[in-house]
Amino acid sequence: MKILKFGGTSVGSAESINALLDILKQGYEQGEKPIVVLSAMSGITNLLTKMAEEAEQGISFGPALKELESRHFTVVKQLIQIKNQNPVFTQLKIYLNELEDLLQGVLNLRELSSQSKDLIVSYGERCSAFLVSKIAAQYFPESLFVEASSLIKTDSNFGNARVDLQQSELLIRQFVQENPGKFLFVTGFIASNVNGRITTLGRGGSDYTAAIFGAALQAEAIEIWTDVDGMLTADPRMVKKAFPLPILSYTEAMELSYFGAKVIYPPTMIPAFMKKVPIVIRNTFNPSFPGTIIQYDSGRTSYPIKGISSINAISVINVSGSGMIGKAGFSGRLFSLLAHEQINIVLITQSSSEHSITFAVHPADALRAKHLIETEFELELLAKKLEPPVIENELSVLAIVGENMKQTPGMSGRLFHALGRNGINVRAIAQGSSEYNISVIISQADLSKALNAVHDAFFTALKKTLHVFNLGTGNIGSTLFRQLLEQEAFLRDNNDIQVKVVGMSNSRKMLFDVEGISLTSWQTELDSKGETACLETFISRMQQLNLPNCIFVDNTASEEPTKHYLKIFESNISVVTCNKIANSSSYAQYKQLRDTARRHGVDFFYETNVGAGLPIVRTLKDLMTSGDRIIRIEAILSGTISYIFNNFIGDASFHDVVKKAQALGYTEPDPRDDLRGTDFMRKMLILARDSGLAIEAKDVDLGAILPKTCLDAASVEDFYLELQKEAAYFDTLKEKAQRENRAIRYIGKLEDGKVSIALELVDEKHPFFNLSGSDNVISFTTERYKERPLVVKGPGAGSEVTAGGVFADLMNAGA
Repeated sequence: MKILKFGGTSVGSAESINALLDILKQGYEQGEKPIVVLSAMSGITNLLTKMAEEAEQGISFGPALKELESRHFTVVKQLIQIKNQNPVFTQLKIYLNELEDLLQGVLNLRELSSQSKDLIVSYGERCSAFLVSKIAAQYFPESLFVEASSLIKTDSNFGNARVDLQQSELLIRQFVQENPGKFLFVTGFIASNVNGRITTLGRGGSDYTAAIFGAALQAEAIEIWTDVDGMLTADPRMVKKAFPLPILSYTEAMELSYFGAKVIYPPTMIPAFMKKVPIVIRNTFNPSFPGTIIQYDSGRTSYPIKGISSINAISVINVSGSGMIGKAGFSGRLFSLLAHEQINIVLITQSSSEHSITFAVHPADALRAKHLIETEFELELLAKKLEPPVIENELSVLAIVGENMKQTPGMSGRLFHALGRNGINVRAIAQGSSEYNISVIISQADLSKALNAVHDAFFTALKKTLHVFNLGTGNIGSTLFRQLLEQEAFLRDNNDIQVKVVGMSNSRKMLFDVEGISLTSWQTELDSKGETACLETFISRMQQLNLPNCIFVDNTASEEPTKHYLKIFESNISVVTCNKIANSSSYAQYKQLRDTARRHGVDFFYETNVGAGLPIVRTLKDLMTSGDRIIRIEAILSGTISYIFNNFIGDASFHDVVKKAQALGYTEPDPRDDLRGTDFMRKMLILARDSGLAIEAKDVDLGAILPKTCLDAASVEDFYLELQKEAAYFDTLKEKAQRENRAIRYIGKLEDGKVSIALELVDEKHPFFNLSGSDNVISFTTERYKERPLVVKGPGAGSEVTAGGVFADLMNAGA
């Protein structure tokens, strides 16, 4: 035999009741006659509670009573044949008349006792179960409506009665034996005390009813039919990637339920746990899905944890003072006081010095708990042996749960790394000795971010989501978007990474979408849906969204974004940039940026500052991290200058080569911006600083390429005229190189703590001799690479390779 419990949403309308009947019909055709436990229609218990409480205040309950009647009568008209409707209407009307009399009594007396409230709310389950039993009788003639209040016996703690399991199980078995072959439809949630007074079983009471019946009859399974596919790995309202768990142990399910999972409630499982009866969570609206099985042992799974649960709102009370140290019985006195006053403690943690105890309660209980403590420990407070208790509000609890945690090292480390990496401060920690649960208290504002970050960290079979805010949609930005789109499947299948560009901005418009901006139509969306661009607002919005695994990408050459890097790091957001300005300004700023990023545990990647897509910065850092010592660095780090001198051979004039380079888009609109060597100097400055030198731009010895007359020309046209006038200067340089079988190279050097950049003639033994096109090249001479330097060579300019470098940094930041 099975016990099937259907929740409020499963009986909330004609459509949902039809879905319920379809489930029963499938089993009936196979000879099954389960016991069906039913909740009140969705929203009806709240409506009854509201009616009772408002009647106590003298407010009319008439409109609400009409609404209650209408909802039930509408279902009768829709699902019961006309010839069979009158008896159903009659019984429902009797219930409603009884309810009206009760409410009128409350209204007249302006008094609502717990006993009266239980009786009033019991009519939700009575009406629902009676109605469904009569609808079912049209298909299953042996259907029988059962009021569980005659079978489940409790104490007189109205509102949350304690069940006498031994007596209740005896009555249930006896009733079932007396009604063989009947299809029983039972009221959930309600019971009665020894005097026959109606009591209720508290939160999750209908589930509890099902569990009591299942335990009493040693059922094959207890199926809880609701509106979700089972117990999920996290709250799906906050974690979009949450998925149903196929199997849980009773302990795991109780831990998850205690910390906020609303699918099932801990007391429900106790009778089933005692008799080892499996509980199955199923979806009325997706009956083909197997759901979640809760049983005695869940066995090993591929995941280190089973789920992440949370309590959205809690308050923390801290009690501290020297009078607690070594004081036997203090904790017992404190918690006995709170337990006596029915204040539930969610979490407890105590310092090893015994100087303070921190515990979490529901916010509604916080002030009362504080006043109770102040009253109970008045003498200790007056004697200054205790500090006044302090309440902290707007906090949440996040808990990771799973039996496998006990056998898996590093669970705490993985949890705290995920939280720390996303800038989430942990206010308190608690872990049971069973190691089934690690709980942390965090700011309520960080809960959604924390849940997503921790979910990504533990469920690695899912795709880790990187939330990207991109500034700059020019050549590099637009190329990056295309590369991300083209690589989407590879990242998903091979790296378990999903990149969502959730914010983008150029100098005119900015656009946000937390679900991710389409990288196929981003330009159209930015133009049509974007708001007016404002850098301050863009960064502020990024901070307010507070998304996990968040990365700010600066694809501009503007100084303005760099002014916000510190603030971005302080918000625990990583920065990936191809913008050289931040790293090549003052050394003080350079150091401050690194120190701030390191202090907040975030990344600052800028590979493209030096060699576009070439792995130069990373190679240097890897050499130094591994303990190698840099002896000398030589580099050609300007694709433009490299192209010009690689083509300044034979009969070509310097004037014509520069003209061609500009025509091909290798130079800035004014080629002198490249040929001054300032950009090259910035790159060498960054390399020097990354190698450990505390130097400024003025310390770099920057040699000239152009004669002064060319540099001082009034316009670009005048510049080209001056180049023609200075042809002899350049021809002399070229002829010398050809005569000596050497190549002209503009080379940066870092050696003996000094940086210089100058024109040189190199022979065929030099690693830079055979450079071609617009290639960049860098040579590292180190203690390990002394005889044969380590050389990195390749294209050093262009949107494809630069965007590729940003892409690589983005992946490293998300690792």
